[in-house]
Amino acid sequence: MRLLVPFFLLAAGPPLAGQVQIRLDDPARTVYSELHEGLRPGSPAADSVRRILGETSTRRLWRLVRDAAEGKGGWNEGLLALNRLAELRDPKSLDSVIAWRRRLVNQELPPPPATDLNDLLPGLRAVQLELERGRKGDQAVLNDFLPRIAEEHYDLGDAWVFGRLGAGAADSLARRFLQTDDQALRIRYLTLLSFSRDTALIPLLARIFVAPDSFNLPRRIGARASDGLAWIGTRRSLEALLAARAAARARGTYADPRLNHADLDFLGNDSSMVVSRTGRWATEWLEVLREGR
Repeated sequence: MRLLVPFFLLAAGPPLAGQVQIRLDDPARTVYSELHEGLRPGSPAADSVRRILGETSTRRLWRLVRDAAEGKGGWNEGLLALNRLAELRDPKSLDSVIAWRRRLVNQELPPPPATDLNDLLPGLRAVQLELERGRKGDQAVLNDFLPRIAEEHYDLGDAWVFGRLGAGAADSLARRFLQTDDQALRIRYLTLLSFSRDTALIPLLARIFVAPDSFNLPRRIGARASDGLAWIGTRRSLEALLAARAAARARGTYADPRLNHADLDFLGNDSSMVVSRTGRWATEWLEVLREGR
């Protein structure tokens, strides 16, 4: 059964709720969370994340999804449970994916306040794709995915799994990014590249951030390159991000006041977004990572 929702990550802002980019307790990379403001190890939020991402019982994880969908538990906990279910690749989860899709499509559950139950669909898709990845291998999943990008026949679950692929996935997409003259397609490629942790992307993402216009990209979309560097999260990627910010400021890339957000200019807002997602300023992370983190 294949059920996809349209991909909606063409803006330069953070991804919407669905399949979550989150990282904790990786000694070589920054903390990162799209769900929490300044997630830090040792906090109650971090302890909750650690429990869910370390859970091995698929029954307990599906219960978290059910509780979130029924308004009996935390919505973020339900989304994180889908992340973990995808990682576990339990074959029995496929039946649950099919059952949950049916409930959502048939609108069998009233949504909890201020939520959209369709936001669960990308997570369910990721569970299915990780099962396929386990059976068929990374190359087969990549070969199926690449042609669907131009057709916009994918969702956040596909993007999340793409970011985890080996098989030269990032290199393949980077080549397509550089070869196409279609701006909308190039934006799609860049957005997908921002899901990858492949350190080989660091030079390209830094160049895009310094001068998105030289790649026929709207200047505002440079924020997606910054997202990618922050998600890679190594000391080298943060050094590249800081150098790219300095070069962009000297070049005047983001000087247009229409790119400002609230009371911050574009580059100031970009810095604040890194703090929000990683819990520290990029310069602070350089000190932490230098000391062994």
